[in-house]
Amino acid sequence: MKNFIKYIIVFVVFFNILAIAGDTYSYPLVSSPPYAVVHYGEKSPASYTPVLRWNKNTKAVYYELEVFTDIPKNLSNNKPNSQHVYFTDKVFLNAFMLPLQDIIHTFPCTIYWRVRAMDIDHNPLTTFSSLEKLYSDGHVPSANAPIPIAQYNTGNGSVLLYPVYEWIPNPGAEKFEIEVLSAAPDTSGEISNSQYKVFSKIINFSCEFYDPVPRIGKFYWRVRALDSDNNPIGVFSAARLIDNDPSKHYIVGIFGDSISHGGGHMSYGPEDFEFSYAHYLDFPTINLSESGDTIEMMVKRFDNDVLPFTPKYLIIMGASNSLRAGIPADKVILGLKILQQKCYDNNIEPILLTLPSINPANIKKVFDEATSDNWADDFNKVNAYIRTQVHIDTAADFPTPPEVLPTCYALDGLHLDDNAKAIMGNRINKAWPRVIKEIDERKNFHIGTAALKKFFQTPDVYDL
Repeated sequence: MKNFIKYIIVFVVFFNILAIAGDTYSYPLVSSPPYAVVHYGEKSPASYTPVLRWNKNTKAVYYELEVFTDIPKNLSNNKPNSQHVYFTDKVFLNAFMLPLQDIIHTFPCTIYWRVRAMDIDHNPLTTFSSLEKLYSDGHVPSANAPIPIAQYNTGNGSVLLYPVYEWIPNPGAEKFEIEVLSAAPDTSGEISNSQYKVFSKIINFSCEFYDPVPRIGKFYWRVRALDSDNNPIGVFSAARLIDNDPSKHYIVGIFGDSISHGGGHMSYGPEDFEFSYAHYLDFPTINLSESGDTIEMMVKRFDNDVLPFTPKYLIIMGASNSLRAGIPADKVILGLKILQQKCYDNNIEPILLTLPSINPANIKKVFDEATSDNWADDFNKVNAYIRTQVHIDTAADFPTPPEVLPTCYALDGLHLDDNAKAIMGNRINKAWPRVIKEIDERKNFHIGTAALKKFFQTPDVYDL
């Protein structure tokens, strides 16, 4: 779904949701505390804006960070300490660019920092990490720029037609400008827009951006910070490559909505590849999915987004957004048939995935969106159709509607977390040899003008 933009959601939830007691969203302190993965000492001193980094906890919604100039006495690992000189709970990545020059005015200096993971209800998932000693000589950083995190084309699940860009913000930023280029920039640390710019967008403070444009070919992306009046703060970040070259002839494509696009647990998007079932597959894929898709949107964009790549096999999973919004199962089934026929017409073998259950209460809590009263019957009807086709039963490892998807598999009730995506990937891997053998007989659904007219005349989600 297009509104699954994690930082908007996290900020809304963070400031508006009341902590609710109970087991639904509470995690016991069973996770190990975070630990620093980058260290600064006298032989490798930090600048006046050091980047603090620690291991990722995929159950964390956000982190709390404390900085001290001295080690407090009787320091508890279970709660913040009033002697800190800096504290923030607006940390949604396992990294933070610390505005040390605003905290410590004399260099060189030594500070101590620690961090802990938090859940959706502001309860700690872990104790605080051990105090990490940091030495800074106050030197100027190599560049005053955001640091890109998302890095595509680096292994299974990392090739996305619709990229999501993620970065570590630099201090003082109020907005960000994302720029997509047709070629690598001429120099690093540029202040001005590139001559190769094909797209740019200014957004309010965030750490990520969902590209609305399918990136077919080779591109580069970068980002820079802006103040509230859109004046640059520093320079553009280093540019990162996006390579979706159709000439690479991907054998397997994935086509769907946000569940296939990737992301989950509120604070993780498709750029966090462990939240994509494609990451766990035994074979490479190109992910042609787009967050926010309905079944009608998938049908409409098929020709433009799938045909340039013409994979031999196309894994199709979609329509959860349609069904939970009350779009009839019959329209979804007809849409799946249209997609299957489009595949057959273009020598592509469609492989359908069944839809895991959802959790309407969790969807309401996180997104403040209602779910259709008929969702369970409609999910079951669509899955019943899918099971008559060449398919992989990815729903089989989860409860069957009307049983809801447990919170441990999807915090927001819709987007499956990393553990559930691993289960899906394992199910696909085990079924893949069998499914390939089943693909012998092509089906033809003889979808006529009347059926197409009915499909497009039935209201879509965004028509309601």
